[in-house]
Amino acid sequence: MTSPRIVTPERRADDIGDTSLRPQNLSEFVGQQQARANLQVFIDAARKRSEALDHVLFVGPPGLGKTTLAQIVARELGVGFRATSGPVIAKAGDLAALTNPLRDRFGIPIRLNFYTEEELEKIVVRGARVLNIGMTADGANEIARRARGTPRIAGRLLRRVRDFASAADADAIDRKIADHALGALEVDKAGLDAMDRRYLTTIAMHYGGGPVGVETLAAALSEPRDAIEDIIEPFLIQCGYLQRTPRGRLLTSHAFKHLGLAEPTRDPAQFGLFGGGEDDGEP
Repeated sequence: MTSPRIVTPERRADDIGDTSLRPQNLSEFVGQQQARANLQVFIDAARKRSEALDHVLFVGPPGLGKTTLAQIVARELGVGFRATSGPVIAKAGDLAALTNPLRDRFGIPIRLNFYTEEELEKIVVRGARVLNIGMTADGANEIARRARGTPRIAGRLLRRVRDFASAADADAIDRKIADHALGALEVDKAGLDAMDRRYLTTIAMHYGGGPVGVETLAAALSEPRDAIEDIIEPFLIQCGYLQRTPRGRLLTSHAFKHLGLAEPTRDPAQFGLFGGGEDDGEP
């Protein structure tokens, strides 16, 4: 089983500091500028008409602030908020069958995107202020650029770096302290952790950079296929380290450069790199 990873965007049981770090209103919320502007218009209009706000659907990867925005909307309208979990979706087909009818019930769809490095710096600085931690500009930048575009990860890294700063009796977190702490946590300059690098190195060293099927990778890494597809691969694809091709997983030049390895000579036509689709298993 995959061990808990500090860089996973999904909520973890030890994210106990999330509540204190969350902004309480739209003016405090950093990032998602267009989404915030639209929400403010919808909220103001509902207030002026003394009407209930239309159903709002927040869409996007985990850790970007969907729950926080939902709580802010409730607070701005002076109504209660209750969180719950939907039913477990057993198969991809189940989700496809539910998605369109579900979306049709929401009059206000809001899509959240990954955050820029500058936005995450502001989030880290605010979090340091809430947690009463000294923070230099370069320290905030070091944490922000390793946070994978995700506020939840930025908050988690901030709390762990705080531990290292406290142990060193440092008055403030600067780049040197942040770099040392994140290095000890095995989060590299690009935000990749030990599992990410193990995945990339396995493809590079044992399979010539690919293509290689996901079932083969699952066996080589002793990880379940769904953990590879849902937890490990999304960020690597987003950052351009990995491609899913009709023949299997394939490392990009960017991945070899990041690993400090020479890229092997590969014929794109041989590996079926041109053409749609993703591999469903073994080549």
